[in-house]
Amino acid sequence: MFDEFKKEFDAQNDRRESLIKASRDITGLSKKVIFLLHRIMNEDTQDASAQYKRASESGMAKLREVQAIYAKIKVELQGDLFWRHHRAISPSLQEYVEAISFAWYLGHSTLVSFNQVQQELSDENGVPFFPLPLEDYLCGLSDLTGELMRLAISGIARKGGRDRARKICVIVRECKTELEKCAPYVKEVRKKQAVATESLAKIEDAVYATVIRTSEYDLSDEILDCIISRSVSTGHGGNIQGSGRHFCSGNAHEDD
Repeated sequence: MFDEFKKEFDAQNDRRESLIKASRDITGLSKKVIFLLHRIMNEDTQDASAQYKRASESGMAKLREVQAIYAKIKVELQGDLFWRHHRAISPSLQEYVEAISFAWYLGHSTLVSFNQVQQELSDENGVPFFPLPLEDYLCGLSDLTGELMRLAISGIARKGGRDRARKICVIVRECKTELEKCAPYVKEVRKKQAVATESLAKIEDAVYATVIRTSEYDLSDEILDCIISRSVSTGHGGNIQGSGRHFCSGNAHEDD
């Protein structure tokens, strides 16, 4: 009898270790997709719409590698085994949701839906590999606000960057507001909301600063972009995550 118990415990431990390894691989691949999207979006281009499309398509194509890993491990997650080992794969699911939601935003200018993510985690017949936990979906969206903040600030001095930052500010604010409704019921979302609040504040500061700076001049967009670029460079000290009001005040002497 005890030999049977031992075999069962050994099988559970082996399955858990296998899932943890797969989860680490998925997390790494998802992070690479996020880096890829930022790299493409920070390239100089004359066709912004084509850049958005190329970034989104490249990200979605790369994420098929992640989906292939989930397809391989689905046999280890059938029935109640998924919930028994949920903690082992939860970090990778959140990172995957963050990556796919980033790629989706670049292609559609909207947040990816829960059903769309579940569809991506399904086989060719539409059968899910496993049920996507709502908490992992929500946590992934909360993490997305940080990537959108980086996207907004890193490209704010580029052509069209100011308009992009304003649009990102709106969607991050809406996302944070909706997630606040879920925070009392999902502990991990409640923890992540503090970071989302900081990300929103940084975007708002940057947008605020560009509005103030551009209102001071009746100049072409190209010249305004140069002024903002110089302001970002000097006021932030090279750090794109600095306060927007900081770089606005840091160049105040230019007006004297």
